[in-house]
Amino acid sequence: MVSVTHAISQNAAAAPVELLAEGLQADERAMVRRALELAEGIYETHVLGTGESVWTHALGMALIAASLRLDAETRVAALLFAIGDYVEDPAGMIGERFGDAVARLVEGLRKLNGLRLLSRMTATASAPEIRAQTEVLRKMLLAMVEDIRVVLLRLASRTQTLRYFTEYKGEARVDVARESLDIYAPLANRLGVWQLKWELEDLSFRFIEPETYKRIAKMLDERRVERENFIQAAIDRLKGEIAAVGIKAEVYGRPKHIYSIYNKMRAKRLDFSQVYDIRALRVLVDNVRDCYTVLGIVNQIWQPIGQEFDDYISNPKGNNYQSLHTAVLAGDGRALEVQIRTHDMHKHAELGVAAHWRYKEGKGHGGDYDEKIALLRSLLSWRDEVADSADWVEKFKRASLDDAIYVVTPQGKVVDLPRGATPIDFAYRLHTDLGHRCRGAKIDGHLVPLNTPLENGQTVEITAAKEGGPSRDWLKPQQAYVATSRARTKIKQYFSQLDEEELLSRGRSVVARELQREGHAQANIDEVAGKLGFKNAESMFLAAGRGELGPRAVQSALRDAHADEAPTAAEPEIVVGRSRAADSSDKVLIVGVGKLLTSLGRCCKPAPPDAIEGFVTRGRGISIHRVDCLDFQRLAAEHPERVMEAEWGEQAYNNRKSVFPVDIAVQAIDRQGLLRDISEVLSRERLNVIAVNTLTKKGIAFMKFTMEVGGVAQIQRAVTLIREVRDVIDAKRK
Repeated sequence: MVSVTHAISQNAAAAPVELLAEGLQADERAMVRRALELAEGIYETHVLGTGESVWTHALGMALIAASLRLDAETRVAALLFAIGDYVEDPAGMIGERFGDAVARLVEGLRKLNGLRLLSRMTATASAPEIRAQTEVLRKMLLAMVEDIRVVLLRLASRTQTLRYFTEYKGEARVDVARESLDIYAPLANRLGVWQLKWELEDLSFRFIEPETYKRIAKMLDERRVERENFIQAAIDRLKGEIAAVGIKAEVYGRPKHIYSIYNKMRAKRLDFSQVYDIRALRVLVDNVRDCYTVLGIVNQIWQPIGQEFDDYISNPKGNNYQSLHTAVLAGDGRALEVQIRTHDMHKHAELGVAAHWRYKEGKGHGGDYDEKIALLRSLLSWRDEVADSADWVEKFKRASLDDAIYVVTPQGKVVDLPRGATPIDFAYRLHTDLGHRCRGAKIDGHLVPLNTPLENGQTVEITAAKEGGPSRDWLKPQQAYVATSRARTKIKQYFSQLDEEELLSRGRSVVARELQREGHAQANIDEVAGKLGFKNAESMFLAAGRGELGPRAVQSALRDAHADEAPTAAEPEIVVGRSRAADSSDKVLIVGVGKLLTSLGRCCKPAPPDAIEGFVTRGRGISIHRVDCLDFQRLAAEHPERVMEAEWGEQAYNNRKSVFPVDIAVQAIDRQGLLRDISEVLSRERLNVIAVNTLTKKGIAFMKFTMEVGGVAQIQRAVTLIREVRDVIDAKRK
């Protein structure tokens, strides 16, 4: 195995076809040879961004694929991984010469290579956030492809890149190493590709922590080859002793790798001399009785190390992991760890609830995703048992994680969504308020409709209004704006709350009119609500807004509440301390004074039932402003003695001919027919538009409509309808 994976250490072009075609049939060997000749001719002197020769990288990937005993299609795809950068219609060329399956593998690998998954988490991000994001990135790599062999090719590509960095110090090697350690090594572990996992970990650790790596390497008083020879000698001896007692067993082992040693020393705070599993063996037998027999043989031929024995067969771990663990000293005094288990125990440990990668990475119990990982790993092991590789390949192709998609924010964060999700689902996944204010979306820099289904690997950017809410059309199933229950629930909650607010506003206006009509504007609202049988004023307003509480009932309650009060002689005129203003329309009442000339402020254009205040001007009477008007607030701060209380009179509410000019500002993506569409909405609402101003900058239209309305309710409805016009980003009262 080692001779295959390191066959290109000096001269990539000298690697023989035999290594690339090992284990293949004659026709498959011929296909690999054709791909080798084609790739060498096309790549020539081209280099990758890391500085590595494209030809060297392709050959290294293919040799790693061969070492994993992957099929001929995968090896050919490795050789042709970059052909799309140098020829036109690469899919057609590859499909014609090597088949559509190879073309799909190359295209899938191109998509993965196009992702820049270097960690972009900020220094302020918490450890749980970093772990969550890297976990999503790992799943994204698996889910982005229809054929899981593409992921194996990506692992081979990353391994080859790290090998290149051992000889050439590229600027990006630390970032590449960190990404490999966080994402690719765990993927190799989950898929059971142990040799790549170990190599990815050791090489990454070597670049990230060079001093620590060198220190541990120095502490290992023997070279890796010598350690492997030690392991092989131990295997041969133990196999002979086991066979002598008639037990059928499988014995294999590997030396502990530097990164594994570092992790154990750090996690358990051990000194190097206390790490007993630098060299390890594993023994698989048929039954539990044989496990204990083999344990006795191990303790007989080697010296046991005290307190280094664990019986997880009699006392399984909480996740039902079962095995015998012991550590012994070999004849030359070197420590050796031995694990003994049955084949069923091993299968459970590797593929079941206590899967090896869960144990190592400290995760909790898994779900469907874990089951699919177990399926993939079992498929990887089946390749050694299936004589006809075609059956294994077909099952392997179908073993993709296709129940979710993974898209990227402009900041580089990966977001997982159900398949079929839209930009609106994406917006609500990020933040509820962003979903409410979503007005447009870009996918990979291009504007798209909001009901466009998202695909794996896309970068999604949301265009949002400063304020506003969703459209009711988003809830229509036939228009397919949302696919997730989260988004649908949030939209329904918004409109439920909005409907309640509209009812409250409507009911409050009804009650206020009756209070004014009866001359009890200062009455205690809660007492009135109690007289009418409501627990509070809000319940009374909701009932009035729904039409369940009529004006007569309010009038009756007011009269009952004040039946015992004796009115003064002046009460008919100034019952609440106000007289009508001299405005010809009798729309505004000024508190505490006689008739005065009033005018509506042009800066804020108030309309009932806006909260209003008056400001005494010089020569123009009293100017009426909304209390939130910035101009009024500035004047009031400078001349507080000139502020007068004011409120709307009966004519403002009851006279159907009373209209008030208001401004509505609209921001939209400019297009032909936009002004016409908005004007049609206003026309249907029978709103008289008296002025329109438009300005377009960089494709965005800024419009101001001045119209006459009877009250705020008409304004709110007009704004809501304008927001639903296609390409409108935002609409609001100015």
